[in-house]
Amino acid sequence: MDIGLTTLREEDIAKHLATAHSLVTRTVVLEAAPRDSQTEIAGTRRRFVSTISTSGLRSSREVEFAKTLAAITPADTMLSPAQHNVLFKTRRALAVALAVGDLFARQTGLDSLHSRNATAVLEGEEADRYRMLMEASAYVGAFTAAAYIKQLVEASGEATSDVAAPSFNFATPQDALKGLVAALDAAVAGVPDDVVMGQRVRAAAEAAIDDLLARKARFAGLGPFEETHLRLDADGFELNGFDVAPGARMKPLAMTFKQPHEIVGNHIAKYQAMRLAKMLVTYDFDRQLNPFVELGGFLFTFIGDGAPGTGKTMLIQMTAGLLNGYCQVAGHPFHYENFGVDQISSYQGKSGQNCKLFINNVINPRVIGFGTIDDIDQVAARRSDDRASAGQQEVTAVLMESFAGATTVVRGNCSFGMFSNYPENVDDALRQRAGARWLVDGPQTRDDYIDIFVLLAGKNHKIPLGDHKLYAAQVIREAVAEAYEQYARPQEDGLVAVYERFQKSHGGLKTMTDIGTYLHMIKQAEPRFTGRAIKNITDAIKMRAMDIDLPDDWFEKPETFMRKPYDEKKAMIEELRGPFTMEMVMQEINRYADSEFRYSDRADDAAVEEIIRRERQREKAVKKIGALRAEGQWEV
Repeated sequence: MDIGLTTLREEDIAKHLATAHSLVTRTVVLEAAPRDSQTEIAGTRRRFVSTISTSGLRSSREVEFAKTLAAITPADTMLSPAQHNVLFKTRRALAVALAVGDLFARQTGLDSLHSRNATAVLEGEEADRYRMLMEASAYVGAFTAAAYIKQLVEASGEATSDVAAPSFNFATPQDALKGLVAALDAAVAGVPDDVVMGQRVRAAAEAAIDDLLARKARFAGLGPFEETHLRLDADGFELNGFDVAPGARMKPLAMTFKQPHEIVGNHIAKYQAMRLAKMLVTYDFDRQLNPFVELGGFLFTFIGDGAPGTGKTMLIQMTAGLLNGYCQVAGHPFHYENFGVDQISSYQGKSGQNCKLFINNVINPRVIGFGTIDDIDQVAARRSDDRASAGQQEVTAVLMESFAGATTVVRGNCSFGMFSNYPENVDDALRQRAGARWLVDGPQTRDDYIDIFVLLAGKNHKIPLGDHKLYAAQVIREAVAEAYEQYARPQEDGLVAVYERFQKSHGGLKTMTDIGTYLHMIKQAEPRFTGRAIKNITDAIKMRAMDIDLPDDWFEKPETFMRKPYDEKKAMIEELRGPFTMEMVMQEINRYADSEFRYSDRADDAAVEEIIRRERQREKAVKKIGALRAEGQWEV
C-alpha cells in the first residue's frame, strides 16, 4: 500500500520528449572559463598560466552527448547496446525531470505566475517569488534526472572517484539539465570501453546528487517537494523527496525461504524471529510509526551468535520468508538486504558509503525492511585493532552511528540483525547496540537430534521411526517456555558466582532495590556491563510483557488487521498485552548477562591460547639459539 503516492503519466512525459532529445543530441552550455591555457609552452610540458583572474568569465561550449557516446567505438558507426541504453535512459531521465517540474509548478502555483509573467513582467514580491520558485523547479528537475540515472543505469566494477560535479545554472529547469548533460558528456569523453562508460555515468549522477544536496539549504521554495512520493511504474523509478539520496533500484528478492518447522532447536531465537516478522508488518505507513514502538517491545537491532552450522543462515531465511509472505498479503513493499565482506572497498571512504547506503535502503520509511550483517566480526573491526583495514573501521563507525546515534529514529518499519560465529571479536560498543541477544546453538536434546535427522533424511526409505513422538519437542510454545525456564539460574560460571553471592546475602529478587543490587554486583564482576546493557535488558523485559501471540488470522487478509487505521491496530494489540513478572526480570537479566560473560570468557580463552603459543615459540627459539651457540654459529 502506497500512502500519498503520485504516479507519473506517460502522456505527461511524452510532451517533453522533443526537448529532451535536443538536449542529448546538440546543446550549448555556458561554463566557467578555464584558468589554464590549453597550449603548451614551446619546448616544455608546462602550460601558460595567466596572472589575470578569469574566474568571473564564462564561455560557451557545444555538447553533443550522442556523438560522444558513439566515439567510444569509432570503428562502429552504430551505438553498442550499452551505449544506446545510456543515451535512451538519459533522454528518458530529462523528459521525466521536466514532467516532475510541471508537477512541482502545479503544486506551488509557479504555473500561474509563469503565465502572468508571459503577458506582463511581474514586479515586487511576485517577481521575487517567481524567481525563487523557478530556481526551486530547476533544482527539482536536476535532482530528479540525476536520481533517475543513478537508479536505472547499471554499472559493474569498482566505482570511480575522479568525476567532477556539474556546473549548474538554476535560471530555468532546461538550464539546470544542460549542466547535467554537460557533466555526463565530460565523464564519458575518451573512455576506453562500455564498462568504464557505465561506471562514469553513474559516478557523474552521484556527484550531481551530492552537489545538489550540499546546495539544498540555499533554495527557499523546496518545501512542497519534501514529502512528495513519486513513482513511474513502467521503469520502476521512485523518488521520495530529498530525505535520502536515491540508490540503486531494488531488485526482486531471490532467496530460498525456510519454514519454521524446518528449523530444529534454537527455540528462543526461532520464536523471537517469528514474533519480529509479525511485529514489523504492524507498521502504519500513514502515521509512519509502529504500535510496538509506542507500546514497547519493538526490536530494532539484535545479534545472533553460535558455532558454525547451528542454523544462523536458516534463521535469516525463515525471517525473510515470513516477512515476504506477510507483505505480499498486505500489499506492502518489502526490502531485504545483506551487508557482507564483498562491500569492503580498498578506496578510502567507499566502505563507509556502501554501509550507509545499505542502512538507508533498509530504514526507508516507505518499505518494510530487514537488514542483516553476516559475519559481523569480519565486516566491522574493533576500534583498537590496528590490523584491521580502514574500510572495516569505517563500517564500524557507520553502524554505531546508525544503530544508536544522535540522529537515529526508530519508526518500527525495519530491523537489523548481526550474526557471528565469534561475537567476542566484535567491538564492545557496537555489540552493546544490539538490543537483543539470540543464542543460535542448534539442536541440543536427544529429541532434537532425532527430529533433525528424520527431517533431513526425507521419505525415500522404509526405516521405522521407533519409540519417539516426531516433532513433539519442537512445539514452539512449550519449547520456548522450557528454554526460558533454564535462565531462572545463570549458565556461565562467572555469573553463577555473582548469583550465588547475591542469593547468600539477599535471598532472591523481591523488590526493585534487589534488582538494582543484583545488576550492580554484575557490573562489579564484568566492567562491560554498562548502562546500555541495562537499557537492553529493560527493553527485553518490555518485549516479554508484549510477548503476545498475534493471531494468525490477522495476517491472512489485509483488512482484518494490517490495513486498519493506526489507532485501531494499537487498541487491538493493547487488549492482548499483559504485565511482566519478577520471573521475567530474572530470566532476562541472566540471559543478557550470560552472553556478556560468555563473550569475555571466549576472548580470555583466545588470549590465553595466544600467550601459550608465543611461549612455546620462545622456548623453541631459546633451544635453537643454544644449539647455534654450541656450534659457534651464533653472533650477537
